Amino acid sequence: MQATDARSAAQRPRGRTIILAALLIAAAGAAGGCAMPIRSDAPPEGPPPGTIIDGRTGAAVGFETMLRDALTARVLFIGEQHTSAAHHAVQLKVIEALRRDGASIAIGMEMFDRTYQPVLDLWSQGGLDEEAFLRRTHWYANWRFDYALYREILAFARRERIQVTALNLPFNIPPKIRVGGIDTLSDYEKAFLPLEIDTGVAPHRDFAEKIFAQHGFKNTRFEDFYMAQCAWDEAMADAAAAAMPSGLLVVLAGNGHIQYKYGIPERLHRRNGLPYRTIYPLSAGAPVDPAIADYIWLTE
Repeated sequence: MQATDARSAAQRPRGRTIILAALLIAAAGAAGGCAMPIRSDAPPEGPPPGTIIDGRTGAAVGFETMLRDALTARVLFIGEQHTSAAHHAVQLKVIEALRRDGASIAIGMEMFDRTYQPVLDLWSQGGLDEEAFLRRTHWYANWRFDYALYREILAFARRERIQVTALNLPFNIPPKIRVGGIDTLSDYEKAFLPLEIDTGVAPHRDFAEKIFAQHGFKNTRFEDFYMAQCAWDEAMADAAAAAMPSGLLVVLAGNGHIQYKYGIPERLHRRNGLPYRTIYPLSAGAPVDPAIADYIWLTE
């Protein structure tokens, strides 16, 4: 295992956190020749749920515009808050639209570790019913979130015979790294990790330091905590690289793994150099830095 200090060439600096409504109003004003002032004592209501923001320009775009851009990539990352039904609805809508437009797609999922790939293959081929699938993937022992949140996505993949690929490490490995360090893993556990783990991406480290400080993990060293996070992202990037289809790979993962692209996206790009896009679902009205993703999709 080797940790590196390489910096991502595509990495963007963090901008200030803003309310998307202010961004949109300023952009609209600039287009008309002057910027509309934002009253500090009465912040604007945000754009409504369903609005899609191009994070590179700050402009609202239509769904079809975003979809056409996504189809120029080879990997599409769609984030989520795991318990948000609205975020999973975004994922399903995009996957259905890609299929409707005739795209050849596969789906990579954080929700399964790689030891379950044979079970996912059976599911994708229509060889299991839902009860058998839940039992054989040990869903409620591993991922644990309500399966109903993911049911329609996985059912669509089964109906359409779309390949579903497991991206994650066995779920006991990151916590072991966090509390004991990577060197305490068994040889069997180390075999799941990539040969190179980059711990030198400064914005990613800054983010991890904030999380570490907020949660006050007991009996945990920050360097072990951060190595666990990097190993997690690198391993999922490794699995995605190994499973790249001839068409488009749609990766479903938590927002924290795709934000600013320093988690899975740039680590995958370092491996294969293929173009990608990121979609970041977010509750309407929440503050956000537009640089957080290529597209920010506002939900309920």
